[in-house]
Amino acid sequence: MAASYEDAAMTTLLDVHDLCVAYGNVEAVHGISLKVDEGSIVTVIGPNGAGKTTLLAALMGTLPAHGDVRYRGERVNQLTVEQRVGEGMVLVPEKRDLFGSMKVRDNLELGAFARLRRGDRDALRTLDDVYARFPRLRERKDQEAGTLSGGERQMLALGRALMAKPRLLMLDEPSLGLAPLIVREIFSIVSALKASGVSILLVEQNARAALQVADYGYVLETGELVIEGPSADLAANPQVAATYLGQAAA
Repeated sequence: MAASYEDAAMTTLLDVHDLCVAYGNVEAVHGISLKVDEGSIVTVIGPNGAGKTTLLAALMGTLPAHGDVRYRGERVNQLTVEQRVGEGMVLVPEKRDLFGSMKVRDNLELGAFARLRRGDRDALRTLDDVYARFPRLRERKDQEAGTLSGGERQMLALGRALMAKPRLLMLDEPSLGLAPLIVREIFSIVSALKASGVSILLVEQNARAALQVADYGYVLETGELVIEGPSADLAANPQVAATYLGQAAA
């Protein structure tokens, strides 16, 4: 099933080979290989505890890992988190990690901190772009982040990530704890980000929503990839449907 994705005339942005992550003597992620092409949305689905968050932490450099991680053709294993952000890799963590006592605008501006340190003075224009994409954030720019609703906090986390001008946006469970209507809105935003040229690696327990928005998918179970393929094929796979989509296997 992987052939159509691999044969497409696209440039590989992220190429991961044989990635392993261990907590002490316990290996949480074992031998994972995956890739994200420019201009695509790739999803990793799987149950709670499968290793999805661990995978993203290793890719971002917040957890030590063994294996080969290449971004834009260059090995990034030795780069710090800040250096990876500077290269265009940005993670929106599951817990969002907002500064609740700070205003919405201040949280957003922190997302551009690395750019400002490099002397990039275009951050204010990016802020206007974020406000255009998330009008509610403009309306609440002087409001403390801790007073926002769950959906608004997720929008703020996405907006802060966009302030870093990412080429690869990694999203950890963006639908977690949100009402169904808000989930649809968040995934609509994710689709729009792809259209704007941002490549996305999406980690999700909500397999149905993830497969609807993604081009390609991987199924992660107990730290190993067990199935992969174009999202439409995964959605039609009886094993995936029975386990993750709540449908009886054929």
